[in-house]
Amino acid sequence: MPSIAQILDEAASKGKPQGLAAKGEEKKKTGRPSTYNPETAEKMCELLSEGVPLREICRMEGMPYWRAVYRWMAQDENLSAHIARAREVGYDAMAEECLIIADTPKIGFKKTFNSGSDDDEDSMTVVEEDMLGHRKLQIETRLKLLAKWNPKKYGDRQILAGDSENPLEVQNDAMTILAAAVKNLELKRQTANE
Repeated sequence: MPSIAQILDEAASKGKPQGLAAKGEEKKKTGRPSTYNPETAEKMCELLSEGVPLREICRMEGMPYWRAVYRWMAQDENLSAHIARAREVGYDAMAEECLIIADTPKIGFKKTFNSGSDDDEDSMTVVEEDMLGHRKLQIETRLKLLAKWNPKKYGDRQILAGDSENPLEVQNDAMTILAAAVKNLELKRQTANE
């Protein structure tokens, strides 16, 4: 299997990916530059393998627009495979991050406002406590995304009949069926003779 550097060097030696303009036509330059750069692609793969989503990476300074990245992936199978592997590693990083979030209390302040009656003044109570609801939301969101992105690894296990891992089994005991048919014929003969 080629290394990251070999894949990126090979992609760079092919030149930058061609745009949609025909040969000889001048492509109109608008927006961010989308020239393929192996160093940028390697940095993107490193960030993807740390669990950072591609769109968030593309919002960073010096990174290409996300559509340019998908165009590069469509034009270079090695780059596409490398990004897919980086995403798989990133999914594991997100799963590990769920454990860290669950094990690390996050202290915050809960404010409660009490409005008094006509004679009483309004009051506010501030309580310092663990932000359990916030941590639970962070974990659930990550786990739901992981289940969507890679259902075989992170999804809830559902066993269905006919699944490739659990094929549908038809239990057919031919001898039992034959014996029942013979018995049925014998009963019919007996009733016909009476």
